[in-house]
Amino acid sequence: MVMPHPAWNEAYAAGQLPWDTGQPEPVLVEFVTSGALTPGSVLEIGAGTGTNAFWMAERGFDVLGIDLSPLAVERAHAKMEGRALRCRFAALDFLAAPPPGGPFQFVFDRGCFHVFDEAEERGRFAAQVGAVLAPGGLWLSLIGSTEGPPREVGPPRRSAREITLAIEPALEIIELRSAEFRDHGAKAWFCLSRQRTTPAQPSTRRD
Repeated sequence: MVMPHPAWNEAYAAGQLPWDTGQPEPVLVEFVTSGALTPGSVLEIGAGTGTNAFWMAERGFDVLGIDLSPLAVERAHAKMEGRALRCRFAALDFLAAPPPGGPFQFVFDRGCFHVFDEAEERGRFAAQVGAVLAPGGLWLSLIGSTEGPPREVGPPRRSAREITLAIEPALEIIELRSAEFRDHGAKAWFCLSRQRTTPAQPSTRRD
């Protein structure tokens, strides 16, 4: 079930937060601890109350967490009190305005890209990521998958084709593989992309 944008703040006010587990996302933890990244500037889109942002900042990353919900950002700021970390938060609509402090060496979102039903919005999201990435920068997105049994609730589902159509024009897809939202038992896509050095070339066709 996807909530319209105004409902995000209401969800935080009501405590209806199935995505806010209080534990860093295992896929992110595995990726960072694998040595795939060195500490640098990070943007987390949909940072919520800051769990992933704090985890990365504790490991030497300089993190900006943005969220559409001002209440989520307030709670992240409250958690920040007394902690000497390179971590900051801002209430921001990523599709409407670029975040301050870029470019970023790493962009992470856990279930933000997939909330957009319209292909045009997903394409804009990917293009915006490409615009804020530093040269050689990486974007890791955890996206609800069309794989797995039917379900009535949980993360929105996007097909591999929908993901590729949105991202490929703006970024180079390095890896797209099956994963899961472990706290929800729902199938997901692990999608890792990087800033392009050359534009995507047209598909070939025999005449």
